[in-house]
Amino acid sequence: MTFLSNGHLRFAVAVGAGAFAALGQAPYDMPVLMLLGLICAIDMFRRSAKRWQAAAIGWGFGFGYFLHGWTWLVSPFMVDPERYAWMAPFALVLMCGGLALFWGLAFAAARWMSPRIWPLVFCLTAAELLRGYLFTGFPWGMFSQGLVNTWPGQGLAFTGPYGLTLVFIAAACCVVHLFARISTGYIVGAGFTALLAALLVVPFSRPDAPLGEATIRMVQPNAAQKDKWDTFMIPKFFERQLAFTRAAPASGAAAPDLILWAETAIPWPLDIADGALSQISFAAAGTPVVLGVQRRDGLQFYNSAVLLGPVGEVLQTYDKHHLVPFGEYMPFGDFLSNFGIRSLASQFGNGYSSGSGAALMDLGPLGQALPLICYEAVFARDVNAAPARPAFLMQLTNDAWFGKGQGPLQHLAQARMRAIEQGLPMARVANTGVSAMIDPWGRVTQSLGLNEAGFLDARLPLPRAPTLYSRWGELPVLAVLLIGLALCIMRRPKYLEFDPGGTDR
Repeated sequence: MTFLSNGHLRFAVAVGAGAFAALGQAPYDMPVLMLLGLICAIDMFRRSAKRWQAAAIGWGFGFGYFLHGWTWLVSPFMVDPERYAWMAPFALVLMCGGLALFWGLAFAAARWMSPRIWPLVFCLTAAELLRGYLFTGFPWGMFSQGLVNTWPGQGLAFTGPYGLTLVFIAAACCVVHLFARISTGYIVGAGFTALLAALLVVPFSRPDAPLGEATIRMVQPNAAQKDKWDTFMIPKFFERQLAFTRAAPASGAAAPDLILWAETAIPWPLDIADGALSQISFAAAGTPVVLGVQRRDGLQFYNSAVLLGPVGEVLQTYDKHHLVPFGEYMPFGDFLSNFGIRSLASQFGNGYSSGSGAALMDLGPLGQALPLICYEAVFARDVNAAPARPAFLMQLTNDAWFGKGQGPLQHLAQARMRAIEQGLPMARVANTGVSAMIDPWGRVTQSLGLNEAGFLDARLPLPRAPTLYSRWGELPVLAVLLIGLALCIMRRPKYLEFDPGGTDR
């Protein structure tokens, strides 16, 4: 592999390896290719003699991975192209390049610690942890996200997303280490790689989850984002949702015990929506309804979910607390508003205010549910922050912002991760799809596809026993990272002697 001695070519290969690794994420769902891309990046890291070379490989790998995996980031800017389209390429490149800095720093730090590859296991996982927490965090597209269809993906219940990411990186390092050995490395390495590939190819399967008695109806109006707030289309979408709400269940199916409408399902703020709420409750014929709505309190606006009573009264309210930067609020919003730049998703004012935090919604016979509005399902810590263990998770989302394939399917994968981590079922209702019932092993039991209008009546699966991750959260992986990084620093040789292309023993 002498061609990798050329710095520019090596960097290009790192970018290509990252783009190749992104095939592990939806809609491709080929985690074996994600593993192979990571192995290629680690092998190039092994051959890098200097920290800046390692940093370039790490940054290039991250940039290619994010750029391919996050092309959906362009979609929100195309909803109002006359105002925002010019921002799309800058936003995509700057977002991917900025977050790739975490990976570049991880590769550089690992090379500073040792000429070997093993510190990368701890450094890259720590970088992912920082990416998920700093500046409100953006843990979208972690390696663990690509594993939800596989047997290893069930490890989320024990380790959580960061612990499983650490295991995945360690497995890739083992492959590189075995192939780098002089004697039997190729034979052992090939065998170990085949075992990993089998684990990543064979889909997870087990008997169907036991179902409870409750049936939940999810209403999916399929309101394209460009039409959602159009004055001509608003009544059509509202009537469509009312029709789905009052529709009789399928032959032989039970009547719904709860009806879910998606995020910002109606265009009117809550304080002037009494008439609409009464119509919704009348269509539901006494069945409780949870719907997304914009709520205002003085000069503050909230992205909220409300529980309606039998005559349209609001019984409970939940305000979204983990907001999307630039989408739901603008950093330096007062300054940027002078240039006509406002948050993309808020219809009123310059953005939303944040709610007080995770809260449970009491749904009577169905028990308590943890509402998650759109982006909040991306964060395992938001689910773990619930004040008590809920009976099920309930996500209301509007994935019309994310395009027509890649973004919504990746968001669904993250919802499935949260179900596995908690051992809880999730009822997920999405404006344009995918609306789904997810069992506590993260499997979709019933769904309504992308860009379809309709409703889904699905039985709610029973929860599993509390998982290790739901009890301990990130504490175990934090302990492993701190111990691992401390040992790497303590064992760091005073003078690093490095032979590019040598073995990693």
